[in-house]
Amino acid sequence: MTLPWKLLILLSIIYNCLDSASYHGPRWRMEPADLFIPVDSIEEEATLTCDAKGTPPPQYRWSLNGTLINLGLDRRRRLSGGNLIIGNLNRYQDVGMYQCMAYNTVGAILSRRASLQFAYLDHFKVHTRSAVSVREGQGVVLLCGTPTSSGDLTYAWVFNEYPYFVQQDNRRFVSQQTGNLYIAKVEPSDVGNYTCVVTNSITKGKVQSSPTSLILRTDGKIQHMNGQQLLSQVNHSQLKMFHI
Repeated sequence: MTLPWKLLILLSIIYNCLDSASYHGPRWRMEPADLFIPVDSIEEEATLTCDAKGTPPPQYRWSLNGTLINLGLDRRRRLSGGNLIIGNLNRYQDVGMYQCMAYNTVGAILSRRASLQFAYLDHFKVHTRSAVSVREGQGVVLLCGTPTSSGDLTYAWVFNEYPYFVQQDNRRFVSQQTGNLYIAKVEPSDVGNYTCVVTNSITKGKVQSSPTSLILRTDGKIQHMNGQQLLSQVNHSQLKMFHI
């Protein structure tokens, strides 16, 4: 039996609708995340993740600082699925904001922007720091002067020499934003040399500043002490310090 032509057209339309309904544009499974790479590890590879689902399966493109990466001409960068793998890392050429695009015949989507940065910590500039004088009972701020760096930093201060670190209490506070040491109501036992120690939490590198001398003023004059007098002033049982 031959089907009427109108029925054939209707069946064709229904088939096409059902067939097209099985296709859909890309949807994210995983978007790229920020990366911090230690400068000492630049011989290793960096991987920026990108994964989407869709029908037909998505294809991928990457951009760096808004410019499309031509993977066909780039020997250091390649795709693995949607992931961008960068070899022979270069801290000057590879740093920046990366973005992934997933696309198929139905549509395209852009990922969040992810930064690739290189973590490092330079040394302090070598120079003698001026002594800081303060009257007993007053407050004082000792400046760390953080060297050039990239990556999360932590700060501590050494009192006179290792392994005695200043312990924070109700008079002493170390800012983890600036590295500066704040001392309230200075006492004679606070007199001595202070050294700022900076640690990069990513590279694990550590550097220290030149010492800053804290000197006590008496009646408007600086009280000078030799080493023996300084030791007699410092009562280690009263200093709130810890050993690491």
